[in-house]
Amino acid sequence: MNAESADSEAASLTDGDIYERIVDAVLDHRLAPGTKLVEEKLGRAFGVSRTRIRQVLVRLASEQLVVLTPNRGASVACPTPEEAREVFGARLLIEPTLVETFMGVANARDLSVLSRLISEEEAARRNDKRRVAIRLSGDFHLLIAERAANRTLEKMLRELVSRTSLILMTYGNVSSHMPGCGCDDHRALLDAMSARDASSAKRLMKQHLKQLERAIRFVPDDAHSDDIEDIFATG
Repeated sequence: MNAESADSEAASLTDGDIYERIVDAVLDHRLAPGTKLVEEKLGRAFGVSRTRIRQVLVRLASEQLVVLTPNRGASVACPTPEEAREVFGARLLIEPTLVETFMGVANARDLSVLSRLISEEEAARRNDKRRVAIRLSGDFHLLIAERAANRTLEKMLRELVSRTSLILMTYGNVSSHMPGCGCDDHRALLDAMSARDASSAKRLMKQHLKQLERAIRFVPDDAHSDDIEDIFATG
């Protein structure tokens, strides 16, 4: 990318664009838990002021993906086991409701998209694409929330899924180097939703989330981050 096109891209970046790119880097594990997010470096990487970077970091901190520490600046959150359990507890409260609501409005296309997401997650697992598998797993849950059309619960779940992805990338799980929702669980849940069996679907969602939490081993994975300017220089 030449200097002129780089300047043009920076000028067109909104705070939302910067936010999305930092979130993607966290959830893709290009920014490992604990990585310092230096405002000056991020400003240079995106070609914007430190003031704009600070506003984005405050938003990320409000969603608990970033920690802001006085006199030390910002860093990628490293969730504790207690925080992880709170996240799953919250998901257990809201996702059965979202599943039931989804079933009342879901059409054949919605169910087909969910099936495709499961197939793509299975392919990612076979090819040892850990980050992709975790993202697709989250997308499965988020599609259900989006189609359920409860904007309050959808917003809550988006934050919880982001935090879940960070938890899974931080700790992994006991049974595999490929943490995340089990595809078999998703298929069983999809079968219940396709049959419009609300009781089974809600039970399977609860069972699924509990199993996911039980599978986590609370020992942080070894991870490192490249220089943050290099990470965002390639988009």
